[in-house]
Amino acid sequence: MSLTSIRLNNEVKIPLENLSKKLDRSKNYLINQAIREFIARQEMVETLWSDTLEALNSIKSGKAVSAQEVESWLQSWGGPNEKTPPKP
Repeated sequence: MSLTSIRLNNEVKIPLENLSKKLDRSKNYLINQAIREFIARQEMVETLWSDTLEALNSIKSGKAVSAQEVESWLQSWGGPNEKTPPKP
């Protein structure tokens, strides 16, 4: 495990100390947890952005499904004649 020092301003330091006492967890634990969650959220944002760019490129290249086809497919869900998902 490595050591990194950070400066906390009072608007972070005081609530962190209070939360640490309330949860009976160290400030170190809470800071590490917050950083893990931030990193996971950033990775998710990057994945969503990548998926968005892929979808936009797909539409630009003419690979799209009409709203009518999607609506027809969704309306068939749960019925005896359920359709397969539409393909571009």
